[in-house]
Amino acid sequence: MGKKIKKEAEPPPKDVFDPLTIESKKVATVVLMLNSPEEEILAKACEAIYKFALKGEENKTTLLELGAVEPLTKLLTHEDKIVRRNATMIFGIMASNNDVKKLLRELDVMNSVIAQLAPEEEVVIHEFASLCLANMSAEYTSKVQIFEQGGLEPLIRLLSSPDPDVKKNSIECIYNLVQDFRCRATLPELNAIPPILELFKSEYPIIQLLALKTLGVITNDKESRVMLRDNQGMDHLIKILEAKELNDLHIEALSVIANCLEDMDTMVQIQQTGGLKKLLVFAENSTIPDIQKNAAKAITKAAYDPENRKFFHEQEVEKCLVTLLGSESDGTKIAASQAISVMCENLGSKEFFNHQGIPQLVQLLKSDNEEVREAAALALANLTTCNPTNANAAAEADGIDPLVNVLSSKRDGAVANAATVLTNMAMQEALRVSIQSRDIMHALIGPLHSANMVVQSKAALTIAAIACDVEARAELRNSGGLEPLIELLRSKNDEVRRHASWAVMVCASDELMAAELCRLGALDILEEINLSVSRKNKFSEVAYNKLLNNHLSLKYSQTGYLSSSNIISDGFYDYGRINPGTKFWPLKDLCLQEPNDLRTVLLVNSKSDVSPPPSTEDKSSDIGYGRSISSSSSLRRASKEKASYYFSAGFGSPTEEKSEPASGRNTAVSKSAAKEKGSRKSKGKKEEEKLKEEEEVTVVLKWAGEGNVDKEWSPPADPDFCVYVYEVTKSILPITNIRDQIETLAKYVAEKMGGKIPKDKLQDFSWELHISELKFQLKSNVVPIGQIKKGIFYHRALLFKALADKIGIGCSLVRGEYGRAWNEVKLMNESQKGVIGGLPPPEVYIVDLIFHPGGLMKLKSKEADRYRFL
Repeated sequence: MGKKIKKEAEPPPKDVFDPLTIESKKVATVVLMLNSPEEEILAKACEAIYKFALKGEENKTTLLELGAVEPLTKLLTHEDKIVRRNATMIFGIMASNNDVKKLLRELDVMNSVIAQLAPEEEVVIHEFASLCLANMSAEYTSKVQIFEQGGLEPLIRLLSSPDPDVKKNSIECIYNLVQDFRCRATLPELNAIPPILELFKSEYPIIQLLALKTLGVITNDKESRVMLRDNQGMDHLIKILEAKELNDLHIEALSVIANCLEDMDTMVQIQQTGGLKKLLVFAENSTIPDIQKNAAKAITKAAYDPENRKFFHEQEVEKCLVTLLGSESDGTKIAASQAISVMCENLGSKEFFNHQGIPQLVQLLKSDNEEVREAAALALANLTTCNPTNANAAAEADGIDPLVNVLSSKRDGAVANAATVLTNMAMQEALRVSIQSRDIMHALIGPLHSANMVVQSKAALTIAAIACDVEARAELRNSGGLEPLIELLRSKNDEVRRHASWAVMVCASDELMAAELCRLGALDILEEINLSVSRKNKFSEVAYNKLLNNHLSLKYSQTGYLSSSNIISDGFYDYGRINPGTKFWPLKDLCLQEPNDLRTVLLVNSKSDVSPPPSTEDKSSDIGYGRSISSSSSLRRASKEKASYYFSAGFGSPTEEKSEPASGRNTAVSKSAAKEKGSRKSKGKKEEEKLKEEEEVTVVLKWAGEGNVDKEWSPPADPDFCVYVYEVTKSILPITNIRDQIETLAKYVAEKMGGKIPKDKLQDFSWELHISELKFQLKSNVVPIGQIKKGIFYHRALLFKALADKIGIGCSLVRGEYGRAWNEVKLMNESQKGVIGGLPPPEVYIVDLIFHPGGLMKLKSKEADRYRFL
């Protein structure tokens, strides 16, 4: 055999690179390798980067700065499974960094990550892809991207994965996603409830906890509650509550149950399974604040049902809730207060809290926590509504001061609730007085300015309840509360507008406030509201009429009617008929205007600013009009009181009264007596005449606006009308028969206004020229009613009403067409006198002041119709 020759190895091809093993100690070098086309290098580079990133947040930031994220995103769709897996693992870790999250959103890699959740992928890829999504879903923008790119469905599918990490990451991501209502609404369609309930069987508490938290969010929606009930979810929850070893899950389980109790069928199911009793046990026995809080929340939800309230009351839940009010946890205090506010719908519970609970709630009003104050105020509001005893209990617990302080709270709910409690208290006079002493009106200014309509409504209602007294109304006016209250009349909210109208109605109870409200435009706004069918309400109509009743001049101009209860006072003026929306000029402006061809304004004024010279024995008794005559006397006093009033007002002394003829003398007797006395001349006659002329000039100057316009302007004086008041008081007031009083007064008015006018001579009665002469003489369009000596229908009717009101004769004033006006009086039929019981209503008559002065015509008679219309 020949010797064997060793075969030489063939040299490698010249175009092939010899393998090179490199050991890199710089992460930057490894990042560069991510761009390599070799799968092995990519896999090893990703593995090295994963280990580096796992070490801490600083390393993740370093990788971001070195530009590792962009090439890694491309590797998510790499053909090689190992490369794809390693890249996914890196993103699972890296996505916990906020800056990385931001860049990933910009690079729009969500679709690539969601693709890794496909069933055919490895469990490891599922784990880190779901981890990446769980980290990303913590921010709202990423939630939207995951949902819109279909990430919810594969996540729900992964809840059934055998790997606990996949389950944990998937349920955590779902929990983050369902914070958005669109994701929440989609869950029932994806049948997510059964796999979530299955997670309760997991041996890992974190998975069970995340499942409960997710149910706690999605059961806020009705469809999810129904699906939970249909899948026996309540049984699972009750079992958790029964298991003491799962006490770390009790808080969230109670939260889910509380949500489910809003569903009536679920509530019935819990009742039947004894779940309500378990809730009470947790509320009473647990020392963990969050468990107490959620148990109280569950009781609150269940107590909305009357049967449940009855059950809880029988179990003495009130004692438990009062105990919870003393908890150190604000959350527990809030939940207990809310439970009390619902439980007090039960009358038995309401009575119980009268003895216990109200003092504790009052103390909570002083809490630094605004939510605690709001919840306590809500409970007190419900407890005191329609319950004077509880309102008294709240006041006795020194609750008024903290309630007034809560009105300045930043939480609208707290303010509204406190206002409600104060309103309930103000129903009792003693408490209302106590509330007024706390500067309540000033405290309500802020709520009146609130942008919240509930607060506006409650504040206006509180004012309506408290402004019953003059002092309270004055405080409201002085505090600047009328302006914002009137502004609320413009509200588009029906309740705000109604309560504001109510408050204005109450405030308009006195003349001063009514005048101020009118000045601020309340009357115009109410008029506008009442013209709208949709915006008006009963209170707006009453408020408008009440303001008009305190502004009779405007009322008569707008409505053409004054009732017997509308007492004409000094300063009243007849401006003529005006249409709604037309400007009504103030008397002062009208007095300062030059005379024109417009309708004469008739003024009623028994006050006089001009003082006559000192009276002498020779002075006629009917110059007493020069002294000040007050119109504020009571209109229904006895004749003696009236007489003494006019003596004190300057119409004559008691000594002079004795020298007068009998009090029942007629006007003619009075006139003749005056003439007889006036015929006697004294030595200082010329001086007296000179003084009288100066007085008349002064009066004319005042009427014409040529005198000094003082800061406190007063209407023109009317000496003649002062005499009229004096004379009718002396001669007509003592008459005991009301019919005789009316007839006598009618004759008196007719005599002062030009006497009787035959029907055929009515057209020849030249009253227009007389009125024009007065306007020219006074240099004003405003003519005092006493100056008119030739008056037609509407002049006489106004004078009759003005004098009748002075002596207490009830009559109305009605404006007709074409210058007509008349007075209506109510009288009993002569045949009805002396009849006891079952009397028909008195009949209405029209007083004739023109054709047969003193005549009375039945309202519906032809004669009355001719007087009014022909």
